[in-house]
Amino acid sequence: MHQDNSSSIPTHVGFILDGNRRWARDQGLPTLEGHRKGYENLKTIAKVAFEKGVKYVSAYIFSTENWSRSKDEVDYLMNLAMKLAVKDSKELIKENIKIVVLGIEDKVPPKLVKAWRDAEEDSKNNTGGTLALCFNYGGSRELVDATKAIIAKGFGENEVTDELISQHLYHPEVPDIDFTIRTSGEMRISNFMLWRVRYAELYFVDKHWPAFSEEDFDKALDEFARRNRRFGGN
Repeated sequence: MHQDNSSSIPTHVGFILDGNRRWARDQGLPTLEGHRKGYENLKTIAKVAFEKGVKYVSAYIFSTENWSRSKDEVDYLMNLAMKLAVKDSKELIKENIKIVVLGIEDKVPPKLVKAWRDAEEDSKNNTGGTLALCFNYGGSRELVDATKAIIAKGFGENEVTDELISQHLYHPEVPDIDFTIRTSGEMRISNFMLWRVRYAELYFVDKHWPAFSEEDFDKALDEFARRNRRFGGN
């Protein structure tokens, strides 16, 4: 599941996209404009990552807790997600990128659920990198759902292993994260891929997500290459 230590490029990079609203305020713009800019930057950075040899890019774009935000903001985020699922997915698919969506369908508009599933189906054979979008996602909820699925299948207590849990996560083909990047100066995981992040290297950068550039990503990769990943060993 884990990347070989000899490689300087992580197999799976996870992004916690933080600071969209703060970026907008700093620019004197409406806060919703920060989400639009952040959404555009996700496409840019994901493509850059794949070009550099990363195989999986996961992005925390809407958490199960984000429903508590204002109706205007939630509606705007749903519209951005629909644009990504319907329009921009076609661009990504043409570039041989596979799209998978991790999360639950509760509360999500049915049209958006269908659009996500269509994007997954249309891109399922692509081999140029996998973009895993964590949408209406919570790491603890994922583990609860995995546990329920294991119980429902009748596995006994002594049959439960790390591998069995991994096999019952959302999109179990998505491997553990090697490198997690969080922007905007916050130093928390915030319920992001709690199982897959267990041995990830963590990297925190002060820049808000819309301002996070290819140069910033290169600096992050340089830092990753310098680290010695022991996975609990010596």
